[in-house]
Amino acid sequence: MRGAEAIPSGAAVVVLSGGALALSRAIVGALPEARLHGLRRRVDASDVAFDDAGAHLQALFRAGTPIVGVCAAGILIRALAPVLDDKGAEPPVVAVADDGSVAVPVLGAHAGANRIARAISAVSGGIAAVTSATDSRFGFALDEAPPGWRIANPEAIKGVAADLLAGASVGLRIEAGDGAWLRGADAPFAARGARNVVVTERAVAGDDRTLVMHPPVLALGLGCERGAAPEEAVALATETLAARGLAGGALACVASIDLKEDEDAVHATAAAFGVPVRFFSAAQLEALTPRLANPSEAVFRAVSCHGVAEGAALAVCGPAGRLVVEKIRSKRVTFALARAENDIDVEAAGRARGRLAVVGLGPGDAACRTPEATRALAEADDVVGYGRYLDLAADAIVGKARHESPIGAETERVRTALGIAARGRAVALVSSGDPGIYALATLVFEEIERARKPEWHRLAVTVVPGVSALQAAAARAGAPLGHDFCAISLSDLLTPWVEIERRLRAAAVGDFVVVLFNPASKVRKRPLLAARDILLGRRPPETPVVLARNLGRAGEDVRIVALDSLWPDTVDMTTTVIVGSAQTRTITQARATRIYTPRGYASKVRP
Repeated sequence: MRGAEAIPSGAAVVVLSGGALALSRAIVGALPEARLHGLRRRVDASDVAFDDAGAHLQALFRAGTPIVGVCAAGILIRALAPVLDDKGAEPPVVAVADDGSVAVPVLGAHAGANRIARAISAVSGGIAAVTSATDSRFGFALDEAPPGWRIANPEAIKGVAADLLAGASVGLRIEAGDGAWLRGADAPFAARGARNVVVTERAVAGDDRTLVMHPPVLALGLGCERGAAPEEAVALATETLAARGLAGGALACVASIDLKEDEDAVHATAAAFGVPVRFFSAAQLEALTPRLANPSEAVFRAVSCHGVAEGAALAVCGPAGRLVVEKIRSKRVTFALARAENDIDVEAAGRARGRLAVVGLGPGDAACRTPEATRALAEADDVVGYGRYLDLAADAIVGKARHESPIGAETERVRTALGIAARGRAVALVSSGDPGIYALATLVFEEIERARKPEWHRLAVTVVPGVSALQAAAARAGAPLGHDFCAISLSDLLTPWVEIERRLRAAAVGDFVVVLFNPASKVRKRPLLAARDILLGRRPPETPVVLARNLGRAGEDVRIVALDSLWPDTVDMTTTVIVGSAQTRTITQARATRIYTPRGYASKVRP
């Protein structure tokens, strides 16, 4: 079976009525790693429950999750229309009639919707309403080649497809790769025709009558000195391929030794050709020494294997692979190229560079999650976090490996995330609010520095900001952060109370608006009382204070009280407290109390 025929995994089977529950469960069983998403008020016992169908469908679509809606196609169309953008990047969307009589690929037909529809029809006994012309007639689509294949001149597809559908003779020549998906089709291919399809690793110029397809049969091995210029590596690869008449489109990946995981030259070369990077250990490369054309003792002394460029290229191509370009050296870069007998399965070759995204979920509501955070969750293989936070992101992590840890186990959570990423996985470590504000991002870098594990230092670490509790609380109340403000945590678990008190006094003297995190718990009341008294010493008793509890979650409560009425029994660890400055004002707007801090002080003209 060709790779493109694999059914996309991790689909969300969305059901809106209890009457379609049995069919929906059957569909979940027919699709790999699918999960049942049910409208809470109508569907019991779903994997993921939701209240707003439109918002939920849009969140799934933005996350790149394949969607199977057991509902009218119009419901999906109306819900997703506002978020449609890039046809080439959209996930599969399939509408299934409540009685299973028809499965309609609505979007992403060539991204897997056609295959999903056929898989559903096999269990429902209904019809897969595939409307793509060549797919419907011949069982394949020229613009839906197997993974890794690239088309040199896609503008030629239309003419070739039209001739095939008209019964005209179209030539097919396969020089490289696994062309079984074309050879085994019902299309009337001939040895040669007025139009032709050429499958090759050569840099062949196509035209409107010759469609050129490149299968992933070449592996580029790259070695470099520490800090080598990316431009040097890209130039060496580009010039060598051109000199040998080989197409960059036939490259499956760039490969190197794991010691080079953080080298810009390696990643820039892969980016230049639009391919992934795979890495191998020194032991894996050393095992290939008998197959090297240019084994080097100097390289062995440096990295414990006799060849990086040649070894990595051969490692990707497997036992039957052969060198087509032996090691070439520029000033600081070495290059080699190997060719595989059939398509290279990059996922089975070496491992990717580990990636860790520390993702801020915001207050909790999916509507407050940033698109960048949603994208980071969609790109992750594994998601690590406190169970409650993972539940808040349930719509965006369908099908992901989930690693829970209890509240308070932050260090263990971070080490787990780093360890998984070091195995070449893409990991999302989730945090509420913003991960860089009293959250996990700092701990990630502390652990990397403390542990001194080379594999952790080579990881690609990104911090994805989220809407912080201080931003959400301020927005609910009006605009209290309109001028200078500071944030202070009242927890003395990591900071001595004497230091917290010093900062509170400085904030009071400076007349900052003060955001108080971790204000009080069941057993910790005194810090909030002390903070209140310190601030009362420098600002009026009627100074407005925002108490924002459970922001973005069930039971959200936002109140405004006077500073002299602030008591520990009115807050808990889910509450964010914002104490206004002496300049913060209270107004009534649309029958609601709102507060704001003027953007200027003495220069402002007061009414």
